[in-house]
Parts: sequence; C-alpha cells; structure tokens
Amino acid sequence: MSVTTAAPIATIHLHKGDLPPGLDLGPVVAVDTETMGLNHARDRLCLVQLSAGDNVAHLVQIIPTRFGGPGYDCPTLAALLADRSVTKLMHFARFDVGVLQLALGIEVAPVKCTKIAAKLVRTFTDRHGLRDLCRELLGVEISKQQQTSDWGAPDLTPEQLAYAASDVLYLHALWAKLESLLTREQRLEIAESCFSFLPARARLDQLGYAEPDIFSHSA
Repeated sequence: MSVTTAAPIATIHLHKGDLPPGLDLGPVVAVDTETMGLNHARDRLCLVQLSAGDNVAHLVQIIPTRFGGPGYDCPTLAALLADRSVTKLMHFARFDVGVLQLALGIEVAPVKCTKIAAKLVRTFTDRHGLRDLCRELLGVEISKQQQTSDWGAPDLTPEQLAYAASDVLYLHALWAKLESLLTREQRLEIAESCFSFLPARARLDQLGYAEPDIFSHSA
C-alpha cells in the first residue's frame, strides 16, 4: 500500500540578480524556470530555480535593468548552466532550455529531462506532469496553485517561493526512479539521444520551427 505525504519543508535561498560566486551545487543540478508566459519571444524570464538534491533550493530572481537590476547579465548562473561538466536535470526541458539559451546567450548542456523519460517508459498512462510523477513514483504531494501567478512582481510571496522550489527539490529522486525504469526497459540509450538533441530542438523552436514541425510527415 502506497502512502502519499505532503512535501517536506525545504530551505530556500533567494538571490537577486545572480548566484553567489563560489556556490558549489555538485555535478548534477536540478533546474527550472518561471516566466511571464509561454512565448519565448514575448515573455521574459523571471526566476531560475536550482537544487543539488539536498532539500535546499536556490532561486535566482532576474531583475530587468529598467527596474535597477542587472537583467540577464548573471555570469555565475550562466557559467553553471553552460558548464558541460555539470548535468542539468529538468522537467519539460525543451521549454526551460529554450528560454535560458535565448535569455543568457549560452548553450545549456548536458541535460536530462524527466518528462521525456516518463513518456518513454510510462506508456501505460498519459499522466507525465511533475505533480503526477512525484505522487506516483515518490509518494510526495506537491502543490501547483501558484503556477499561473505573476512571476514578474518585484517581491515574490512566500507561496510563490515555495512553489518554485518544489519544481526542483524532487528531480534528483525522480530521475533515479526513471533511470532505473529506462534501464529495465532497455530505453536508456534512446533517452540519452533525445536529451542530447534538446539544445538543438530549443533553437529550432526559437527559429519558428515549433509549428510546423520539420519532423512531422505533413507538409
């Protein structure tokens, strides 16, 4: 019998403008983003969340220059995301990689995506959202109530910070479960090939090839 529990209280650090120099998040970092909307060309990046999988979340609030901040000039964050010795764990990485590459002018790699992994091995269900996966694979209930809140506000609420942190706190444990399933079903190699393509897939989206998709059969 499985038991679903509320997400444990985490430590959350909010950084204005950039990560502090010297912060070591290890070789595998969970990453997520919050934006003003889902259109990369229109909607600005507002927040980048990171975690080393230790129940600690580091949230970088991107403050535009018109509001007195450094804008997308966040060299410590950019260096970490572009560092090829650091694996970035994401859920629906296609979107997050795209917005980060466009905003920061870097290539975000290497990447692993728990949504792609789930779709490759959990073909018996169409529930591949982060909340569903946390509940079904980890027995943890996370809230999505703040998903559509105003992330461009100069002062984020405690509820927004808690929501944003929850998007990265469980990705390490989730990936461990999904990697085991991919290995069991002999789909880890194809998953890794999909992950390697994500930076290019994000660039295609930015060039306008999200629709029509050049990989589709239709003209």
